[in-house]
Amino acid sequence: MNSHGQDEQQVVWAVVATDIGPLLLAATREGLVNVVFHATDAVRDKALDRLASRLGGEPVEAPGSPLLAEAIRQVEAYFAGERHDFELPLDWSLISGFNRQVLRELASGVPFGKVVGYGDLAGRVGQPGAAQAVGVAMGSNPLPVVVPCHRVVESDGGIGGFGGGLETKRKLLALEGMLPEPLF
Repeated sequence: MNSHGQDEQQVVWAVVATDIGPLLLAATREGLVNVVFHATDAVRDKALDRLASRLGGEPVEAPGSPLLAEAIRQVEAYFAGERHDFELPLDWSLISGFNRQVLRELASGVPFGKVVGYGDLAGRVGQPGAAQAVGVAMGSNPLPVVVPCHRVVESDGGIGGFGGGLETKRKLLALEGMLPEPLF
């Protein structure tokens, strides 16, 4: 246990180059725990500090770790157009309650090449009036891309918001055939 009375978890991490920029992948013994967009040095350091604070222990860079190897392989295959589904153990410890419920439904119920509205996703978890709360859940997703919050759109056809930026969301939706490829 650490000084805050939390059990310390081993956290390993690596940065993976992708078509949407560098992604930080972090994992515990339970599974992939965090994916962070635009993982420049400053963004990476802030994310690692946050992980250390939340999970205890100091994250260790370990791209060859067995805890990360399969996640890295699947992320690279996804961006190469060779994989449509992620089959990874996920560590949900950074999220709880309604947000976790919504993200689990999203992960299991909205496949590659499909989108769902915020309100529709709220209905799927038994809270049909909670479209805005679903938006908050998407914004707090610790596992973007793998738990595909980019597939959640506005009911009127708008793209909606996205923590990784709208251009990143457009690129992910284009990769999945839901939008035309950006011209530049």
